[in-house]
Amino acid sequence: MAVDPVAIVIRYHAALNAFDPGEIETMLSPEAEYHSPSVGVLRGRASIINAMSGYFAEYPDQVAQDDVVELVAPDAVRCVWHLQATAKSTGQSYVRRGTEKITLDDAGRILRVEVSDL
Repeated sequence: MAVDPVAIVIRYHAALNAFDPGEIETMLSPEAEYHSPSVGVLRGRASIINAMSGYFAEYPDQVAQDDVVELVAPDAVRCVWHLQATAKSTGQSYVRRGTEKITLDDAGRILRVEVSDL
């Protein structure tokens, strides 16, 4: 792989924090999958962007920070992160901590995201 997987994941997380759906879309493979306890399994770039759009509409002030970003295979990065946000509909604070394993395709696009809560 001619790209730096860690740099790609850092760029992806920056696009999430800014919620830039256009940038996120360019980073996802058309066949991307997103696995998370909070949403189940999302298949396909459009499905993932749609779910993220709904999430960021409800939590527009989300700020996530990476505690660890490390290469675990030539095409995979593991992250430990935490986030804080406020629900727009209720005003309730939302705090979450978890891990992600992000796998890239040969072109350096995100092929699979596996989220686990800590």
